Amino acid sequence: QVQLVESGGGLVQDGGSLRLSCAASGRTFSGYFMGWFRQAPGKEREFVAHISWSSGRTAYADSVKGRFTISRDNAKNTVYLQMNSLKPEDTAVYYCAASRGRVPNVPRNIEVWGQGTLVTVSS
Repeated sequence: QVQLVESGGGLVQDGGSLRLSCAASGRTFSGYFMGWFRQAPGKEREFVAHISWSSGRTAYADSVKGRFTISRDNAKNTVYLQMNSLKPEDTAVYYCAASRGRVPNVPRNIEVWGQGTLVTVSS
């Protein structure tokens, strides 16, 4: 059974940086896509970024393009989300996600979710 465990959330000031980590376990991830979503209070869960575990190809939501970077460390089975130039509107619970065969850009394509980690950006 695949398990995803996020870490790295916290409180940061406007313009600051954080790096989120997602440790994956339970199987080999060749052929999987790994993604990050976020959900702000009162809003729907939205796509942030995804990466192909095999090829390393990435994609980003327009709202984070140029500020966030998704990467993976195959040896550690870990996916990262480096977040720079953070804004108050980035405040949300961030979820790591995994899917096999489907691009993880919408929640319905996700097979496995992590428990989430809270990111708060103060103005």
